[in-house]
Amino acid sequence: MSALEGVRVVDLSQMIGAPYCSQLLADLGADVIKVEEPTTALLTRVALSPPGADEGRRFSGYWLSTNRNKRSVTLNLKSPEGQEIFRKLAAQSDVLLENFRPGELDAWGLGWDAMSRLNPRLVFCSITGYGQTGPWKDRPAYDLALQAETGWMSITGEPGAPPVRVGVAVIDLFTAHFAVQQILSALLDRERTGQGRRIDISMLDAAVASLTYMSQNVKATGEPPGRMGSRHPSIVPYQAFATQDGWMVVAVGSQAIWNRFCPAIGLPDLLSHPDFRDNPLRVQHRGMLEGLLSRIFASRPTAEWLERFREHEVPAAPVNDLRAAVELPARSPAVRLPPPALGEHTGEILRELGFDEAGVSLLRQKGAI
Repeated sequence: MSALEGVRVVDLSQMIGAPYCSQLLADLGADVIKVEEPTTALLTRVALSPPGADEGRRFSGYWLSTNRNKRSVTLNLKSPEGQEIFRKLAAQSDVLLENFRPGELDAWGLGWDAMSRLNPRLVFCSITGYGQTGPWKDRPAYDLALQAETGWMSITGEPGAPPVRVGVAVIDLFTAHFAVQQILSALLDRERTGQGRRIDISMLDAAVASLTYMSQNVKATGEPPGRMGSRHPSIVPYQAFATQDGWMVVAVGSQAIWNRFCPAIGLPDLLSHPDFRDNPLRVQHRGMLEGLLSRIFASRPTAEWLERFREHEVPAAPVNDLRAAVELPARSPAVRLPPPALGEHTGEILRELGFDEAGVSLLRQKGAI
């Protein structure tokens, strides 16, 4: 039995972060019902396909990566009938997830106050850029803007180069994981109290919290770190190096690893070098050591270095492209349902709510579904 089997989630979300959150819940066994507008597909369904993808694709990469194991129902939430169906659905659900701007659902009578009166056990999770309260709550937000605003772009990229974003929407993904954590906590608490909870998750909070040791370094030194490429501010060597035929990274994260690293590269005498004996000295003399290692690594192909490092138990890896990365032996989640077509399960879900075929047909005629 899956951990969340029997838990129903109403997913009233768009784009990346919140749908990724509900997908994680679905992977844990929850019955996630994706609520979509009936006449127009979400932007992420088709429009955000990558350049060069086959024309006529049913789904974009965005959609496929955030909507497995879900069912889709179409509801026109601007219509009285659509709103009533939504209330029926929320009344029979455990979690409601939404990422509308603050106040939008309240204007339709579908916000936290109304839904909690309807279903006191409901866990109601809102994901926004800047939270439900405060001076910034009405600001629009995208991952790129939050990467810039919270300092992520100031530490990403090469020294002296323009700021760049992390290659995927990491703020969205951090936010999704924080939301899952809070939803699971609320469901556990509900078992003790019988009461649901309002959860307010902001991308701003998630982004700043995820800076972890980098933000602590600022507090310790009073100086913001700059862009260091693949380098680490406090560990050397811990970065990418060019080899004879490509790139690899080495992660000498402890003195014990350094003791194995030096024989692996054929330079055991580095262990007694006065400038490199311990990590603080290696950080202090970073430039000298990096120059030495760069010359050494450029002399042999990546595969040969990786084999040496495996033999000596030194953490190292090739810098793969994504074609290679997607073939790695990572465990895949159980896929019970493929990402759904628009409204694929509308009739099925409405029958679960008590509507008969005539009632479903009438709702279609009225444009409510």
